[in-house]
Amino acid sequence: MFSSLDISASGLSAEQTRMSVIANNLANAHTTSPDGMPYKRKLVLFSEVLDETIENSSMPFGGVGIDKIVESKTPYEMVYDPSHPHADTDGYVQYPNVNPVEEMVDMITASRAYEANIAAFNAAKTMMSKALELGQ
Repeated sequence: MFSSLDISASGLSAEQTRMSVIANNLANAHTTSPDGMPYKRKLVLFSEVLDETIENSSMPFGGVGIDKIVESKTPYEMVYDPSHPHADTDGYVQYPNVNPVEEMVDMITASRAYEANIAAFNAAKTMMSKALELGQ
C-alpha cells in the first residue's frame, strides 16, 4: 500500500539531485582554471531500484535511484582571448563544456518530472485517505 509513496519519494529525491547538479553546471559555466583544466559538465545517471522482497507478488515494486554522477565527454570550448589570465601561449582559453541553454532545458525537464512525482504522491495519499474513510 505504501510502495506507491516510496516510488514517488525516490523519484523526488532523484530529480532533486539532478536539479542540484544542473544548478552547479550553470554556476560554473564560465569557470576557467589556471592549470588549463576548466570545470567539466556533470551528468546524473539514474538506475532502476526493485524491491523483490514482497512475497507472492507478480510485480516487484521499486523506484529510481542515482547510479552515479559522471563527467561529460564533450570537448571544451576554445575561445581566443589573449588578454585572459588563463590564456595559453597561443591566446586561447579553455571554457567549460557547459551549454547554458541545454542546461536550462534539462532543468525544466527535471522540474516537470519533480512536479509529476508530487502529483503521483498526492494522488496516492488521497486514495489511501478515501480508503480509510470507507472503513469507518
